[in-house]
Amino acid sequence: MVYGEAISLATGGFSDIKNITAEVKEIVHSSGIKNGLVNVCVIGSTASISTIEFEPALVEDVREKLEVLVSSSTRSRHSETWGDDNGFSHIRATLMGPSITLPVADQDIILGTWQQIVVIDHDNRARSRKIFIQVMGE
Repeated sequence: MVYGEAISLATGGFSDIKNITAEVKEIVHSSGIKNGLVNVCVIGSTASISTIEFEPALVEDVREKLEVLVSSSTRSRHSETWGDDNGFSHIRATLMGPSITLPVADQDIILGTWQQIVVIDHDNRARSRKIFIQVMGE
């Protein structure tokens, strides 16, 4: 069986990190699938899905390290071509990836004690992001 559902959320850009664990868990539960996999995918080329211990200090640490790895002031041909100054956001999203797949057992996502599912919006402006959650199994 396969079940899919989309959610939307507002983000602030510049690697804004939002916890979506509760929403994903609710979709897994409502899918009726007891055992299988869940794939969480952000739609777009300037955002990522990952897991993290979602607490304020670590959220800021991640944002700071992303700025070190790929600075928002980095010159990019993309920004020069399109004039949108968001080439850095495409690079960050490419390095992190748009999706994750996690195991589902007993109609729940298998996560570590402090592990939450997050969407990271790397773009250079606030956005409304669409995330597609697909649950597969029996």
